[in-house]
Amino acid sequence: MSGIYIHIPFCAKRCTYCDFHFSTTFSSYRERMILSLKEEIILRKNEIKTPIQSVYFGGGTPSILYEEELASLLDAVHKHYAVDEKTEVTLEANPENINKNSVLAWKGLGINRLSIGLQSFKNDDLKWMNRGHNNTQNSACVKTVYDAGFNNVSVDLIYGLPGLRNSEWEGFLKKVVRLGVEHISAYCLTIEDKTKLKHDVENKTIKPLSERKQIEQFEFLCSFLKQSGYEHYEVSNFALNKNYSKHNRSYWDRKEYIGVGPSAHSYSGKGRRWNVSNNHTYMARGTKTKHWYNQEDLSTDSVWNELFLTGLRTKWGVLKKDIASLGGFTSNEQEEIKRMIDKGDLIDSAKAYVLSEKGLLFADAISEHFFRVS
Repeated sequence: MSGIYIHIPFCAKRCTYCDFHFSTTFSSYRERMILSLKEEIILRKNEIKTPIQSVYFGGGTPSILYEEELASLLDAVHKHYAVDEKTEVTLEANPENINKNSVLAWKGLGINRLSIGLQSFKNDDLKWMNRGHNNTQNSACVKTVYDAGFNNVSVDLIYGLPGLRNSEWEGFLKKVVRLGVEHISAYCLTIEDKTKLKHDVENKTIKPLSERKQIEQFEFLCSFLKQSGYEHYEVSNFALNKNYSKHNRSYWDRKEYIGVGPSAHSYSGKGRRWNVSNNHTYMARGTKTKHWYNQEDLSTDSVWNELFLTGLRTKWGVLKKDIASLGGFTSNEQEEIKRMIDKGDLIDSAKAYVLSEKGLLFADAISEHFFRVS
């Protein structure tokens, strides 16, 4: 499965917790950026030989693009790549950008999946996060999307928010389940460097939720969505009726994909590449600068490390055949496997090593136990 990720580095406003690459002042070069994105799509057309099965517009806020801008980018993909007829085309969208006209336009362009950033159903939270929508818009926008004929909708929620009570978190999840969305991504709030949230925490104007409360909310998330028919297929992702995200699975399954746009990452199976996180440097490529991306070939140890870092996050775990293909475990690693199984963090299935629900809480930390350094 091959995919294309297109990073739209524009946002109407800056969320307090976000450290992704984007700009809120882009009107003077908006047209030039769209042209640069299209040029990169065409420039890299020979990097993927198999049919594209996922096109994903992320950001930033892709839903602020005009219909003709999205059409131009999608046209470049279809003209220069083999695109599978069942390709999943996802657009990340904010509730304030969703209305009858916009969703019908997106559908007409061939976008067949929306990922909507609800984040919270509490207006006070949405306000301090500096989101551009309110609680009322959350439910209304999902209805608008379904009324337009979409049948593959994902929503984002954040738990572990400052002051978020467990009962409020339960209420958020009940609302989402009642909306009937096919996919839910739920992330624990993280305090990233160089964000307003980090500044507010350091200045004690915001008090983070305790780790214990965060764990309680994660555990409730898992149990409640399971009871509601959702499959917990990755640490932060839940699917109804196997509506997994093809885009996300390409990351976890280590399938090749191209990342287009400033800060976007690519993976070829043998190496990784990442574009510069600067809009103007990115747009000047080939003229004022040649250094608009970096790349690295993956060593055997790096492939091994990524096998555990990505695999242990999913319900499919790390396949034993993949472990064997890389030479198998050392005696120390075998002892570590046994220790984690005895502890209840890891499950030895017939074909793979899979984290338990308890282990998923510490997926990244557990995977690091198996990292090798060249």
